[in-house]
Amino acid sequence: MKKLYLIRHCEASGQAPEALLTDKGRLQSESLSMFLSNLSIEQIVCSPFLRAKQSIQPFAQKEKFPVRVDERLRERVLSNEKLSDWYIALKQTYEDVDLKYTGGESTREAMHRAIECIDGCLQEAQSVTVLVTHGGLLSLILKYYDDNYSFTDWEGLTNPDVFCLTFVHYAETQTPKIERIWGQSDGTIP
Repeated sequence: MKKLYLIRHCEASGQAPEALLTDKGRLQSESLSMFLSNLSIEQIVCSPFLRAKQSIQPFAQKEKFPVRVDERLRERVLSNEKLSDWYIALKQTYEDVDLKYTGGESTREAMHRAIECIDGCLQEAQSVTVLVTHGGLLSLILKYYDDNYSFTDWEGLTNPDVFCLTFVHYAETQTPKIERIWGQSDGTIP
């Protein structure tokens, strides 16, 4: 059996790759560290974005775990141009997985790179892996395994958020059991 803990980063000061955690986000990262300490984690794989690395840093330092950065866990780029209504544009990409705006990724493309990372982790010796990523990509990973996940589910994500994906007997066609295990809108330990 393999378990993957998908983590959305803590509250950040912005969306740029170098955006830092806010003061609240730093407190959330400490709560996240306490929450993760009982989950028998064996490895950490993280987005290269600073807010993701800062979110897992307290846990990694406490447990003396190296953090492996994987570019495939970066946030999805919707477009490299200013969209008149990014919110509606994003919603449309959940309905049409091949819709692609200028300079951006389609839902299908973003899912593909994330699942490549996950498949690689599942083929490694470790049984329990943490993947630290972003709300958009996390929701697309969930949608890949269960098409019922939608834009509304993305809207309901918290900072941080934690989902457990359990693969009983890993095979590329297997759908994991998906559980949201954080679930507190105030960001405290559930």
